[in-house]
Amino acid sequence: MKKSVILTILIILNFSAFAQSNDIWTSFYNKDTTLTGFKDKNGTIKIEPKFTGFTIARKFENIIAVSEEENGKWKSYYLTKQGKIIGRDSLYVFDNGPDCENEGFIRFTDRKTDKMGIFNSEGKIIIPAHYSVVSKVHNGIIAVLKDAEKKQDGEHYFWTGGKEYLIDIHNQILIENFKDSNDLNFYSLEKSKEPSKNAIRDNFLGIDGFYYSFINYDKEFKNWLKNTFLTDLSKASLEKYSFDKITYWKEPDGWISKSKSKFIEQNYTLLKLKLQQLNSKKTDYFISSDGLNQFIYESEEYDIYFNNCNESKDWQYPTMDIVINSKNKTDFGQDHFEFLRTENGYKLISVSLKKEVLK
Repeated sequence: MKKSVILTILIILNFSAFAQSNDIWTSFYNKDTTLTGFKDKNGTIKIEPKFTGFTIARKFENIIAVSEEENGKWKSYYLTKQGKIIGRDSLYVFDNGPDCENEGFIRFTDRKTDKMGIFNSEGKIIIPAHYSVVSKVHNGIIAVLKDAEKKQDGEHYFWTGGKEYLIDIHNQILIENFKDSNDLNFYSLEKSKEPSKNAIRDNFLGIDGFYYSFINYDKEFKNWLKNTFLTDLSKASLEKYSFDKITYWKEPDGWISKSKSKFIEQNYTLLKLKLQQLNSKKTDYFISSDGLNQFIYESEEYDIYFNNCNESKDWQYPTMDIVINSKNKTDFGQDHFEFLRTENGYKLISVSLKKEVLK
């Protein structure tokens, strides 16, 4: 009897269109590209185009944020792969875009309290909306800010005060007074009785008396740059530590991609001359971190470095940009060498020089 009732409900609610498999659906537009729907890997339409441009997910893996118009009114909510609607008008929005799932979790905002929480892939609340700020889930752990005060500076809002914690997906506190940093690699977590002595790791004392350590991307890159990359600037070494394609800036064409072997062969003397400067203490340069630019790196080979909403996964695959300032203080031009952290270490992926022409 129960099975019949469940089946009837599914038919009435028209959930039959939603997949029971684990395949990832991809978005597609209607004819005038105003609405978005989703297809499965075989091209079968699972959701007819009905979502507005505020729906930024390009891939539907477990749960997405959507928006649609109904009877002249806009409504937004979270939608699971099984067709469950949750979190109506509770989208977490940052930089004019809704959140995107990570590891099967997605953040939401309670509009009554202005606090944040997290849904799992089934639409269940795993982190209640008790926090002022909640990070994405990275390796099953989350950086949060609690009891902060929201203030406004012109058109922008910011939080002040409050307490910072590192918690797990069960809402258990791991570390108090956790000073989060975009430089931390949460996927490198090690737990030990004593602080790690590894120079590229940051240590935090947990409430359980153990030390939690994470690789610091900035320290890791600078250590690799000094002790590995710059010690050998031969053609073979440059190729070894380069991405399969190197993107470079050339006037008036803009960004161009070329195989690493061809690019290095054609520009080796110039590249070596520029990079050798980094071995001199007199060279004025700095290193900044970011993520891959989705408007430049658009082909399939870069897909792993972007999430389902085509946002750079800089928390896992950051880019490190070496910016060399001109020796002439009146010349504000800069040379850029950008490296991407891959599963096989850092790789040179783009070059931009202020004056010299790359081939």
